[in-house]
Amino acid sequence: MKPVNSYTIWFSQRTGSTLLYKALESTRVAGIPREWLTEPDPATFSFQDIQQMWRNGTTPNGMFGLKISPYKLNDWLQAFQRELQLPAGLSGPQIWEAAFPGSKHIFMTRRNKVRLAVSWWRAIVSGEWHREHGSAPHREEIADKYSFDAINHLLVECMLREAAMEAFFAEERIVPMTIVYEDFILKYEDTVMDVLKFLNLPTESVQVAAPFFDPIADDVAESWVQRFRLERQEGWQNIAW
Repeated sequence: MKPVNSYTIWFSQRTGSTLLYKALESTRVAGIPREWLTEPDPATFSFQDIQQMWRNGTTPNGMFGLKISPYKLNDWLQAFQRELQLPAGLSGPQIWEAAFPGSKHIFMTRRNKVRLAVSWWRAIVSGEWHREHGSAPHREEIADKYSFDAINHLLVECMLREAAMEAFFAEERIVPMTIVYEDFILKYEDTVMDVLKFLNLPTESVQVAAPFFDPIADDVAESWVQRFRLERQEGWQNIAW
């Protein structure tokens, strides 16, 4: 069944998108906003696959949820245009609306992009992307895994991914709900309730589960932040930070 209303969580890594989707899913009224488009191949994605995605991501109230990073966005737009038999000349958001009716958009970001890039690299080298609440931290020694080139690459990549999202929104002058990671972790439940209101969903009698994850940042990550900050600006006349 095609959903009645939909929303998309747009993210780059390490902005709290998984924490948010888990919280929204726990309300039982906000769809099931998984990364439905991460593993499938858009070149072979069929109309039957679209229908299956709708079924898997929709709660009984007709709300569908999805979270996506935009690195295959153009491929997915082409796939939806093909499988939904849409006319040529539509903008990206118009195609998205056809695939996800009543679309609303949530843009997740993080103010400190250096900390984002360090967190991303730490997750890559440690294999610890999330730490479930109460779980022991991974004990793998990673202090010697610092890489200026890797962190610098991820710093640029996260900014380019955000630029792709902004370009998508600009096509139809979409004003998304913006969630800033640094604020979200301080006002977890309030933020989730604000999302429900943004989606025009009832908040009375809705319970939000406690955070599913504990913070991962540690002394190693902080030392990498400070080292990268100094190395990235080496030789600069005007030091920014």
